Amino acid sequence: MARRIYIIAGEASGDLHGSNLIKALRTRAEQDGEELVIRAWGGERMAAAGAEVVKHYRDLAFMGFTQVILNLRTILRNMSWCKADIEAFKPDAVILIDYPGFNLRIAEHVRKLGGIKVIYYISPQVWAWKKGRVHAIKRDVDRMFVILPFEQQWYANYGMDVDFVGHPLLDAIEQEGTRPLGPLPGEDGRPMVAMLPGSRRQEVAGMLPIMLKAAERFPDHRFVIAGAPSLPEEFYRSIIGNAPVALVFGRTYDVLRTAKAALVTSGTATLETALFGVPEVVCYNGGAVNVWLARRLIKIEFISLVNLIMEREVVRELIQQELTPISLADELDRLLNDATYRNRVEQDLNTLRAKLGGPGASAKAASGMWKILTGRA
Repeated sequence: MARRIYIIAGEASGDLHGSNLIKALRTRAEQDGEELVIRAWGGERMAAAGAEVVKHYRDLAFMGFTQVILNLRTILRNMSWCKADIEAFKPDAVILIDYPGFNLRIAEHVRKLGGIKVIYYISPQVWAWKKGRVHAIKRDVDRMFVILPFEQQWYANYGMDVDFVGHPLLDAIEQEGTRPLGPLPGEDGRPMVAMLPGSRRQEVAGMLPIMLKAAERFPDHRFVIAGAPSLPEEFYRSIIGNAPVALVFGRTYDVLRTAKAALVTSGTATLETALFGVPEVVCYNGGAVNVWLARRLIKIEFISLVNLIMEREVVRELIQQELTPISLADELDRLLNDATYRNRVEQDLNTLRAKLGGPGASAKAASGMWKILTGRA
């Protein structure tokens, strides 16, 4: 009889890490001669890895307090549908990947159903805000697998034993390094700067115009935008207009492997960029209401994972009113033309990579989850 797993990933990064987890789980099941049936919320990567994806993350990605309020009816409808779908599927385990506002409510529901293991992969950033959520996690989650080195001790302070498996981005980047690097559009001998304006429509609409304006100061460099697969090309073109930049989809890692520097919207992409060793400027402009609320609720010094993990400023963060075309261009100029500054950033990025450990997070997590499912190591 097949083992049945239900996985929920609500964002592009969750789709990436979920896909590598699914591959590792399938490998583990094959080693034991068992069949695995996986039903999921995610994207193309998870589907390619063998999951039946029943809801795409692009329909779930609402950014900021305002957007959540405006789309509350849709979110609640999705939640009701998800609960019913889990009950109908009757999984042995539910694996929740980050996406806390939604997934923690699902965890509570599944616990009340009984007989289904609740596994959390990639902890919500409860250490940053809504620390009270740790009590719900302790109550509703059977096992937590964390990916940041300081999270294990943080949970231990609340009496929770969690597993640190390393960061799954290192798995994805290691796989990328074995693939031949193809040419990117517009190659003409000039050094290239990457633009990663985000994966959500609201992010791109707010960030990309500022990035494009800053790029005007660097005619001796070419700029390549790594487009989010969940957004249509026409949307990007409507913002780009006649700006002399290239736009590619599905080739973010090719862009980062080639880039001399990067302009990156705050999120997982800041860590991806850093792990490729690319000096970057971190950008965030979440709207006045969102930032006003966030600054009252979030109790951390930095917004980028790079600086949070290193516990000091390694990459410059330009937030809200600090983010202008002039300030962005000034910082990019330092990264491109101040050799001493650039070398320091590059050395810090090497230290960051070492701090996260080597590849293997997906396999370690899958092994731990398989033990929970089967009772076998």
